[in-house]
Amino acid sequence: MIDENGNQLGIMSSLQANRIADEKNLDLVKISPTANPPVCKIMDYGKFRFDAAKKEKDARKNQKVTEVKEVWLSMTIDTHDLETKAKQATKFLKNGDKVKVSIRMRGRQQAHASLGMDVMNDFFNLVGDVAEIGKKPLTEGRNIIMILQPKK
Repeated sequence: MIDENGNQLGIMSSLQANRIADEKNLDLVKISPTANPPVCKIMDYGKFRFDAAKKEKDARKNQKVTEVKEVWLSMTIDTHDLETKAKQATKFLKNGDKVKVSIRMRGRQQAHASLGMDVMNDFFNLVGDVAEIGKKPLTEGRNIIMILQPKK
């Protein structure tokens, strides 16, 4: 048995512990019911639950959620368009988000996947100062996918 200040009161019956808790107008809470004998504490359980919920809410509020933003390219993209997409991806990366870069190959382009890899490498060279590769460019079916993450 532990009182509200954290002092040990020793081993006692549950009736006696309940009486002490009622006299102090507090609750008797089992801290570890599987122990032999079970450990109980006298506390204001409503206040304990309120404080725990408040701590959890603060922890969630301070947590940074990283999103995965997506940038679509084509195998025949022009240099200016590529620079525009790189600028957008740089903005995402500076904001702390990951960026998924995708190229969808159509028709005959699937036979020339190496050209798509070249576009991916050119794109990475444009954003390389703020990004590092999280997942190297891979051909998955008719898509080429690369994941970039902000530099630490």
